[in-house]
Amino acid sequence: MPDQPQPPVNERFKAEMPQIPGVGETSPKGGGPQQGALFVVGGLAVVLVAVFVGGRLLSKSRRADLPVAPTAQIDIPASAPQVPDLPAPVATETDPVVAQVGDLANPWDSRQFTFRNRVTGENVPALLIRLPGGGAGQSGGYWALAMKAAYGTCQLEFVPDLGRLKDDYGYGRATHAMVGNPCSRTVYDPLKYASIPGGALARGAIVQGTDLRPPLGIEVRVKGKDIWAVRME
Repeated sequence: MPDQPQPPVNERFKAEMPQIPGVGETSPKGGGPQQGALFVVGGLAVVLVAVFVGGRLLSKSRRADLPVAPTAQIDIPASAPQVPDLPAPVATETDPVVAQVGDLANPWDSRQFTFRNRVTGENVPALLIRLPGGGAGQSGGYWALAMKAAYGTCQLEFVPDLGRLKDDYGYGRATHAMVGNPCSRTVYDPLKYASIPGGALARGAIVQGTDLRPPLGIEVRVKGKDIWAVRME
């Protein structure tokens, strides 16, 4: 056989590397169509991410610029107005009824009314009081009086509070309701009588104070279920 050319000395003892398909092969210059597609997909992904982030930032900015909606206000209805007291009945000659039997159910219950004086034509503030010991259907179970001092202009008051009688009037001996004159600090006892000029007796004797006589009394009559105020002293 003809002599074959010998490799250089430094290549004689170099082991040959095994060839594995797909490894170590040089890709064609330019990357080919596969690599270009990857670049396109990656670019689109970057664009989508940028659009998404930008949209979020723009949305937050717009929300920050919007005016804050006012807090809903709940209208709380005002408390229902209290029903005013009924006007005091007016006892006249043709209609003397001031209350019904049973309106003053307990001793010392009271009711205001107005008495029209037939002689003077004056409307006089008055008070009807249920007395202890008398029946509701009996005239003697009530006392009606003009709430104006007999001599003077001061308005009298009914005082069922024993502590107030002691503190405001200095009368600490009371065991039941009294009528008082706040101007003179006079106290009248509804359960006692006093003599007045002419020899008559008037309910509401003075137990303290300087007033000259008991309050002016108003005659009371009970007619069926009606309580009448018929005549003032």
